[in-house]
Amino acid sequence: MRTRAPGSCWGGVGELNKNRKPNFLVVEKETSVAEIEETFKSFLARSDIGIVLINQFIAEMIRHAIDGHLESIPAVLEIPSKEHPYDASKDSILRRAKGMFCAEDFR
Repeated sequence: MRTRAPGSCWGGVGELNKNRKPNFLVVEKETSVAEIEETFKSFLARSDIGIVLINQFIAEMIRHAIDGHLESIPAVLEIPSKEHPYDASKDSILRRAKGMFCAEDFR
């Protein structure tokens, strides 16, 4: 059992909100791209989710939806998997951040 002090907050994976909606999706071979995208969009609309962690390989399947998310909260962070290494050139947040700076900013 986890406890917390009043007024503090903690994050968790594998939890249900007050409406019994999970804050995760386990993607299996049978999971459709439509279900992944629908779940991703539902996570973006929830006020109890501040960060969405998504495997970069799965993110590629719904890249248009990820690139279309321009809000800072929830933040969408792409992570590697054992089978698929992280590729910084595919990460939409990193691409946007690079667009904010020019080479002279680092001199």
